Amino acid sequence: MSGSGHHQHSHAFSAGGALVALGIIFGDIGTSPLYVFKAIVGEQIINKDLIFGAFSCVFWTLTLLTSIKYVWLALNADNKGEGGIFALFALQKEIEKRADSLDKSRPHTKMHKTIRRLVFPTLIGSSMLLADGFITPPISISSAVEGLKTIPFMEHIGIEEYILPIVLVILVLLFTVQQYGTHKIGSYFGPVMLVWFSMMAIIGGINLIPHPEILQAFNPYYAYNLVFHYKGGFWLLGAVFLCTTGAEAMYSDLGHAGKQNIRVSWGFIKVALLINYLGQAAWLLDKTGQKLTETPFYGMMPEQFRPFGVIIATFATIIASQALISGTFTLANEAMKLRLWPRMKVNYPSILKGQIYIPAMNWLLLFGCIFVVLYFKESSKMEAAYGLAITINMLMTSALLGFHLWATYKKDKIDFLGFIKKRYFVYITIALFVLIEFVFLFSNLGKIVHGGWFSLAIAFIFGWMMLSLFRTREIRKEYSSFEPMSKFSPVLKEISEDTGIPKEASHLVYLSLSENPNFIDKNIIYSITRKRPKRADIYWFLHIDVIDEPHGKNYMLDEIIPGVCYFVRIRFGYKEPYKANAMFQKVLMDLIKEGKLDNISNYESLKKYGISKDFKFILLNSRVSSDEIINPRDFMMIKSYRIIENMSASPSEFFGLETTNVEEELIPLEISQSRKVEVEDIQRQKSIHPYNPN
Repeated sequence: MSGSGHHQHSHAFSAGGALVALGIIFGDIGTSPLYVFKAIVGEQIINKDLIFGAFSCVFWTLTLLTSIKYVWLALNADNKGEGGIFALFALQKEIEKRADSLDKSRPHTKMHKTIRRLVFPTLIGSSMLLADGFITPPISISSAVEGLKTIPFMEHIGIEEYILPIVLVILVLLFTVQQYGTHKIGSYFGPVMLVWFSMMAIIGGINLIPHPEILQAFNPYYAYNLVFHYKGGFWLLGAVFLCTTGAEAMYSDLGHAGKQNIRVSWGFIKVALLINYLGQAAWLLDKTGQKLTETPFYGMMPEQFRPFGVIIATFATIIASQALISGTFTLANEAMKLRLWPRMKVNYPSILKGQIYIPAMNWLLLFGCIFVVLYFKESSKMEAAYGLAITINMLMTSALLGFHLWATYKKDKIDFLGFIKKRYFVYITIALFVLIEFVFLFSNLGKIVHGGWFSLAIAFIFGWMMLSLFRTREIRKEYSSFEPMSKFSPVLKEISEDTGIPKEASHLVYLSLSENPNFIDKNIIYSITRKRPKRADIYWFLHIDVIDEPHGKNYMLDEIIPGVCYFVRIRFGYKEPYKANAMFQKVLMDLIKEGKLDNISNYESLKKYGISKDFKFILLNSRVSSDEIINPRDFMMIKSYRIIENMSASPSEFFGLETTNVEEELIPLEISQSRKVEVEDIQRQKSIHPYNPN
């Protein structure tokens, strides 16, 4: 085996690491005080029950969902230091493999089936998270910029009519700068957010001092009273939920900062958030009997301080939006590696590992954000639509997290949480989260008619795309045929020596669906022997694998026919860029160094000058030739897949192949049960031997 090792993610606590966490992880949840209380109070008459109940609900939501579920539980469910819904799904597959290795005598069919079903909450949760990217930047930036209306001299120049253009200009600039990378300004994110959270705590504390009675609102009774006894209180939970919408980022961005830095930083951030919420609640108590006429966040600031407050808030929301955009790129890239997302061109605008830029996704996000701003116009109207998709995402994460805890206890007997020994406690904990999130989901359903339909529509489109790609891949696996390599090897050797057949290339490289060197795709046999016989000096069959670990790349090599045919399995971590051509060249160089391969051209006119052999990659695209026997659901999936394929980047560009030496062929995929080779049979006969040049 050759290649790079796993990327380490120890991330022990450090002041620098905590500052990085402030800048890239807590932006969304850290800017929620701009709109949470404004959304809860709305058009209601302000009274003590409303304000005490609102703060109590906010506190217990941040404690139960953010602190316990994400900061305590979810951060422990990491995959080699990486988090997020795809990492959690990959972790379940890893548990499946470990269960098999612990007890090879028993096929864990029940666990296999359960893990296969877990792809659905993964697809739903990730599509909801992607959809959230279209509304978070507009609501955050709009909430900050609208603070200009609270500055007295700004009112006199009619600033209100300029709010919308200012928000649009900021969004356009923000998305335009993505292509150049943000590494140069990224070092300022942490300090700016430190100023932001410190400012929130100070302003909140100043307003809290005259009303210490608001501290009674920590009592959960006030939350209970608001939900069950206050008129319309239950439906206010949809607005309360906005206080925790950034919690998922703590888990998704785990690999960027590490759990210790996130946990310690969260302690400071939660205190700053709560003091600010207490200050807003105290300020609102002075408005008892009135209706809300200004945003509490800005209303409690001294007038002379507001210009500075608006500037810092705008910078904070830009940083929060930047973090969300980067997170969206990462999520889409991970989905591509798992073949759950259309192939898109991925750029690397800086030398920083993990910083990526996806042009198509960037401009799609910008278009969606502009639509949201022009459609809703004000942050208060965006609040009515915000949070619905994230509630569903949190439910899906709970489902995956619950299975992870169950499987960890059941199969490996690991004391996952460090001190909880009883399995029933795990079930109760997850059931509590699911219950809370279902309550929030139900309270958010009313948002559908107020604009929530937009995020659901985007999520449905993304979910359908991912499901189509997943299901079509399953269909291809189900009906793809493989032949024993031993049966094909003599034919391959004779073709390579038959000068009557025109030479296709010195090195002829096929991408293979088979991951087993003992079997080869019938499509490849068809291409070499029947479609147009193809002679080559050396045949290569490459299988590209995405492993369940985030980082690392390596290869395994099998010599099928010495000097004539090789089978190479290239493996990439799901966060690694595809560099198949570079890895193939590494295989060549390793063989040449060992003296097992001569790469000088066999053509006499080129050989005397020491010119290397030419090579060609051939990509096979199968087309179903008997659609009539496919059930309507799968037929629709295949049609959707073809539409997505036509809009996707070319396979050669996506896999990092030398584009000038790639040829694509269409091959008929015959649907016949007699041609089906069960995956389980292949797996049982697998005998891949690692090749180690050292």
